[in-house]
Amino acid sequence: MRYPIGFTMAQARHRTKMERTGNKRYPTVLMLEPLYTCNLACLGCSVERHTGKLKDRMSLETCFKAVEDSGAPIINICGGEPTLYPELKELIEGLIARGKYIILCTNAIKMEEKIFGVIPPSPNLFIMVHLDGMRETHDFVVNRQGIFDKAVEAIKKGRELGYYVFINTTVYKETSVTEVEELCQLVDNLKANGILISPGYEYESVEKDIFLTKEQIHDKFRQIRDFSAKYKVNATPMFLEFAAGLRELPCAPWSTVNYTPKGWKAPCYLVEGEGYYENWQEFWEKTDWAYWESRQDPRCQNCKMHSGFEHSAVSEAMKSMKGTLQLAMWSLSK
Repeated sequence: MRYPIGFTMAQARHRTKMERTGNKRYPTVLMLEPLYTCNLACLGCSVERHTGKLKDRMSLETCFKAVEDSGAPIINICGGEPTLYPELKELIEGLIARGKYIILCTNAIKMEEKIFGVIPPSPNLFIMVHLDGMRETHDFVVNRQGIFDKAVEAIKKGRELGYYVFINTTVYKETSVTEVEELCQLVDNLKANGILISPGYEYESVEKDIFLTKEQIHDKFRQIRDFSAKYKVNATPMFLEFAAGLRELPCAPWSTVNYTPKGWKAPCYLVEGEGYYENWQEFWEKTDWAYWESRQDPRCQNCKMHSGFEHSAVSEAMKSMKGTLQLAMWSLSK
């Protein structure tokens, strides 16, 4: 299966529950950023996400309140670099005790020190290691030599120790499609659990010209789609069609909500300049979800990020028997 059965069923139960209660919009994933501190300054990252002070991190109580407020079954712990969060062990233990599934996004520099032997493997814990290309490209994107090799060793050891380990790849202008397929092959070689591939979002605060235009996204993802069935690619067939420019989808920014040291970020973790809300109810009720779904805003024009559109891709697939069967077959494969 693409994901463990418990993870898949948790999403299905949540979707069914929300739809039975008449909710048109509901979070499925909470992107929880307990800190903005990072040990890398990647070229494709917004400035705020690697310049924060450790003293400004969120407390455990604040994190757990955000989890309860959102109601999402999946918690994506990001930042910043989560392995620098001193209370990471207690945070993960608390989330597992609440029945949540955790995606821990990391650059892998501190995996051995902060995860292995400290936080035991769990069917509720997925480690997501960022690899934005093979050695030369990845080390260029993260702006430091040697990080690719360190990440590969961490993935290998993590799998040997029994952790669920995935690779997360952001496709930039510098990323060749050949490299993306090499990363897919690396997943098989390392016996990792899968790879998530998504086009990069063009942050205004990033000065370097590393992002793709919509046409470039379509070109690269048509090629990626052609070989995706051979590998453990953790993006649904309909999302890949969308990324390849073969269909349109509305954005679902409410499906992946973002809580940060500054509060709830509206409308999503990507769009800058819209502000933050301290209170969940205010964030949920005052954000103009219909406007952001429409993708009218200039900042949304080149966005095809997985976080905004995978929910829509699944919803679209489930509108027909053919799409539902295709989705089921995809989930059960690999």
